[in-house]
Amino acid sequence: MSYLGKTGFWAGLCLSLGLSGTAGAAEVNLYTTREPGLIRPLLEAYAAKSGVKVNTVFVEKGLAERVAAEGARSAADVVMTVDIGNLIELVDRDLAQPVRSPVLEAAVPAPLRDADGRWFTLSMRARVLYADKGLTDLKAATYESLADPSWKGKICLRSGQHPYNTALISAFLVRHGAEKTEAWLRGVKANFARKAAGGDRDVARDIAADLCEVGLANSYYVGLMRSGRGGPDQQKWGEAIKVVLPIFEGGGTHVNVSGAVVAKNAPNRDEAVKLLEYLVSDEAQALYAKTDYEYPVKAGATIDPLLASLGTLTFDPTPLVEIARNRKAASLLLDKVGFDN
Repeated sequence: MSYLGKTGFWAGLCLSLGLSGTAGAAEVNLYTTREPGLIRPLLEAYAAKSGVKVNTVFVEKGLAERVAAEGARSAADVVMTVDIGNLIELVDRDLAQPVRSPVLEAAVPAPLRDADGRWFTLSMRARVLYADKGLTDLKAATYESLADPSWKGKICLRSGQHPYNTALISAFLVRHGAEKTEAWLRGVKANFARKAAGGDRDVARDIAADLCEVGLANSYYVGLMRSGRGGPDQQKWGEAIKVVLPIFEGGGTHVNVSGAVVAKNAPNRDEAVKLLEYLVSDEAQALYAKTDYEYPVKAGATIDPLLASLGTLTFDPTPLVEIARNRKAASLLLDKVGFDN
């Protein structure tokens, strides 16, 4: 397996054009925004199992723009990214092709893939509640309840305009409409212990420091903190909090996803489909959970013990496409109520 790192656009373009296979060599070209260290174990396992060479191009920003600029000569076979908005952008820009695969369709629940097979979820990250360990009666926590005045001065959150939060707010908007969403945003803002800022791990830090009592953050950060990967301070923050899977009233826990598409001009289409099929296999799904602390998309796949300890994840059925489509409206509502001010 080979990696091409962060390069200038034209240098990267020239390199990528040399990626497409040579006669008799089985290979597949992956363009991804995912950090190489996070996906390397999966790709190495696939290469060892299949004998297929995986050429990987890491594109930190502008993934869709790069594939579009390369056009029909693009070497990209599989395009992998995080966040449903980025997957939908690839489809909207006609950079993905439909795939019919019984393996993919059996492994990925219908709400987590495109009806026409143009994108597939590979793993999930839940938007969970970080809370002070002294709090009780949080098992039935809802996103809606965070606007309750009983939480006044007790909530920490990163910027509402960050994609993690904008996706959640968009899901709220799809479920409840603009009027109720605006009222909810005003209520949550009124309950802030500090200005919305920082990152998800800062929510845990501030709870540990008794600056606030609860906050929303992604589930995988718990694993990254408690495992010590972020250093001893972050490990202390992770151990200082409890984690709860909140739900929407009448729904489930909001999730965002990592996923992939088969590129429209994939030079190795068959190998691209085989790679995606491997990534939803029991082996790969277990590696996702172990390496990245993400939830498997395939039912019954091995889940990391840390995630399992949080309880059973029931993902909210709000269509991911609708969440992506309403992000701009959610962002405008955030500005309207001065959420980050």
